Amino acid sequence: MKIIKSQSFNVKQFRKMVMGVDVRVPVHKNRPARFINFDNAASTPALKPVYDKLKDYLKWYSGVHRGTGHKSILSSQRFDKCHEDIARFVKADPERDTAIIVKNTTEAINKLSYRLNLSPTDVVVSTMMEHHSNDLPWRRAGRIDYAGLDSEGRLDLQDLSRKLRFWYPRVRLLTVCGASNVTGHINNIGHLAALAHEYGARFMLDAAQYAPHQALDMKPHGHPEHIDYLAFSGHKIYAPFGAGVLVGPRDTFLKGAPEYAGGGTVALVGSSQVKWGGVPDRDEAGSPNLIGALALSETLKILDSIGMEKIAAYEEQLTEYALRLLKGVPGLTVYGSLPRVGVVSFNMRDVNHSLLGAILAYEGGIGIRTGCFCAQPYVRHLLGQEEPANLDEYARLPVWEMPGLARISLGAYNTLAEIEKLAELLHRIAARKKEYQREYVLDLGGAGYIPRSGLTPVPLHLSLDL
Repeated sequence: MKIIKSQSFNVKQFRKMVMGVDVRVPVHKNRPARFINFDNAASTPALKPVYDKLKDYLKWYSGVHRGTGHKSILSSQRFDKCHEDIARFVKADPERDTAIIVKNTTEAINKLSYRLNLSPTDVVVSTMMEHHSNDLPWRRAGRIDYAGLDSEGRLDLQDLSRKLRFWYPRVRLLTVCGASNVTGHINNIGHLAALAHEYGARFMLDAAQYAPHQALDMKPHGHPEHIDYLAFSGHKIYAPFGAGVLVGPRDTFLKGAPEYAGGGTVALVGSSQVKWGGVPDRDEAGSPNLIGALALSETLKILDSIGMEKIAAYEEQLTEYALRLLKGVPGLTVYGSLPRVGVVSFNMRDVNHSLLGAILAYEGGIGIRTGCFCAQPYVRHLLGQEEPANLDEYARLPVWEMPGLARISLGAYNTLAEIEKLAELLHRIAARKKEYQREYVLDLGGAGYIPRSGLTPVPLHLSLDL
């Protein structure tokens, strides 16, 4: 497979910007190996240029808003501009929308679930493919209903239409992930937004897995495919500094009281009265994470300058290559179908998913993720398993013995060579299953499977109390 470099994404150049790509870890017989990170759906590494800017900025760091010193004035201006930069990245309307800086997508969706002030008769329609963070917050108020899936784990659009039609006009919101963190499946965002608006509902996009891989465009208010609310996390888009964002109409957040009250949220306070501040201030309680906001803003500028379309095209080649090689591994079942971002989940016949992850780590220095990825109903659907009548049946099992999958998730800095190394090791595991099962034992202390040799994948020279 050829990677076209003229006027396209330059992976070598991008890798030079990514922190940690040359880290080496001990593997079998304590040989050093360069770590391969295929767990980007959980968190991505930081970018060196952003880290360098933060180090330079820290000498100017100060509290934001109302400070009269030079550092505070500068910090306040930079923090306010971060909101503008983030909103610009997703093409939000600067006059009608607000960008609220939060910790992550989970906090963003929880905030929206409070701020929509749902009544017991209101309905939120979601899907069975959602991350727990786009499911559990909606269970606390109103009523939630889930659109079904097909055998490949794709959204059943006919069932979704039936749900919206059945609950009309009580549907307040349709909330869907842009891309699945289990199968990587990309939903047709424009179609879903238009469908929600057809039934008088607003549309919420969980972009945690979509934003790092595809260009975002909220589209103008009044456009059939307009995204009303959007949330994503910095730590999944090369800015792991504790900031995420919720973008939505100002009118939503100017109504009622915020779920968190305190410093920074108010304009005036009397002994029995409170006048809340404007947006986004009233929804950013307490001293803000200025460094996290700066890191996210600067990272988005870099990605924007590279071009998200170029990143998407390169990752599409990576994903197709990974699928082709993985499907050639004996006994390997790959879940999901195209279109997808670079998230691929699989299982190997007769090899526990947790054991498979351990072998990849200890034998090849390859980091993946195993389990249910905070999407247990979706994983059960893919495995063809019924939900237990009593969840206590699962509660008694250690995590590594629960039904689950192994997952690789690609970033724009990953390479074809890294995918080839993964496939080579998977072929070796498939050919030597019994041997590996003898060489690995369960660590009942909670670490899952470890080699009998006791090798640890954590470099002991780190100056951390591990």
